Amino acid sequence: MYDRFERKPGSDKENTHYCPGCGHGIIHKIIAETLEELGIADRTVLISPVGCSVFAYYYFDCGNIQVAHGRAPAVATGVTRSNPDNFLISYQGDGDLAAIGTAEIIHAANRGEKMTVFFVNNSIYGMTGGQMAPTTLIGQKTTTTPFGRNALNEGNPMKMAEMISILDSPVYVARTSVHDIKHIMQTRKAVKKALQAQKDGKGFALVEILSPCPSGWKINPQQNAEWVEKHVLSVFALGEFKDEISQREGVSRARKAASPEEVLAVLGLDSEESVFAPQNDSFSRMGVVFAGFGGQGIMMLGQMLSLLGMRHGLAVTWLPSYGPEMRGGTANCSVVLSTDPIGSPVVDAPELLVAMNGPSLEKFLPRVAPGGLLLYNSSIIEQKPERQDISVLGVPAADMARAAGTERAANVVMLGVLAGWYGSFGDAALTSVLEEFFPKKDFLLLNKKALEAGMVFGAQARADQKGMP
Repeated sequence: MYDRFERKPGSDKENTHYCPGCGHGIIHKIIAETLEELGIADRTVLISPVGCSVFAYYYFDCGNIQVAHGRAPAVATGVTRSNPDNFLISYQGDGDLAAIGTAEIIHAANRGEKMTVFFVNNSIYGMTGGQMAPTTLIGQKTTTTPFGRNALNEGNPMKMAEMISILDSPVYVARTSVHDIKHIMQTRKAVKKALQAQKDGKGFALVEILSPCPSGWKINPQQNAEWVEKHVLSVFALGEFKDEISQREGVSRARKAASPEEVLAVLGLDSEESVFAPQNDSFSRMGVVFAGFGGQGIMMLGQMLSLLGMRHGLAVTWLPSYGPEMRGGTANCSVVLSTDPIGSPVVDAPELLVAMNGPSLEKFLPRVAPGGLLLYNSSIIEQKPERQDISVLGVPAADMARAAGTERAANVVMLGVLAGWYGSFGDAALTSVLEEFFPKKDFLLLNKKALEAGMVFGAQARADQKGMP
């Protein structure tokens, strides 16, 4: 925690980063006191976005995650799903929640996520220069509406509390204000009610709080109350739009650990005896990138390796990436195999790159980690790539697949080469994976031939490399 909260480093005159007359400080105090009163501060995670409240973590002695603009409900969803014992607060402004983050807040509310959202509505983009926000009033002048907001051009102010209240899942939706003492006390009650609902496991609650912004409104702080009473309340009515707290049962999203039988069922296995141990430690932690044209089976190749890893008891991630074209467009996917839990599915420096066409080779070759392996489709890529710090193996995958009975099995040839090179996977596991992807007997036999041809090719190539001086 900071001893001082300076708006400008080195200043001796100010002890908050908010402007004079801003409502954020009042709202912060209400939330902080309520966390203490309910005894949940030590289990609370505050999600603060981009905006005037970007430094909210200065003021709250609890967990905090500072996120990208509009993404607070999405991140809060991840946190509460991963640890349902946490208390989640999504603290957002109007430019954040009602503009770039509209989809996130609507869907989080519709799912009834266990979180409390405090939506600070000051009807303007306060931090970034005073632009029009979705909640800007009709006729209100901003830097992007210098003649005032016009409903025909910019639409009407968005009423988020009303919108969210019509969804089935939220348990509590209210709108309050902090422009004077009376309304501050009403806000305090709404804040406590929303947080208590989460503490009781009731689900999603949102409190929209009308907050003064004299800097954006171009008025003196002393004029805040008059401005709100005269201009804002007639548009944004105060009150509780939905209160079903007493009608809802407390629920928990905590999930019990999967039983061994359930895990085996997911893997398509009958017993623990069917979980194969890798024959060496090649895949103790490996990042793999498969890349090529759409239609070459790139995604399936990644999925087959992923399933193969799972059936060997490894932790696995598979992350696809492809263009809008079903055929002929670029496609790639990343696979991570590890004996330990995986922190991220992103593979920046793959230990193995399988490139099925020239553009993919050109794109990903520089990223291969030193000491890694490149398998490239020499049926298409005629010129051997040059890198002295990695192993490079050209595989006539299309030709080998054609010899096995179908050129469409070039991806399975590459899987076989990979398996033969590393020698980590058991034959029974490889067969079981093919049976999963090719249930029809004719296709299965063709792909078995392609896999076996690839395994022989890969094992021989690795033996030749080891025999080199």
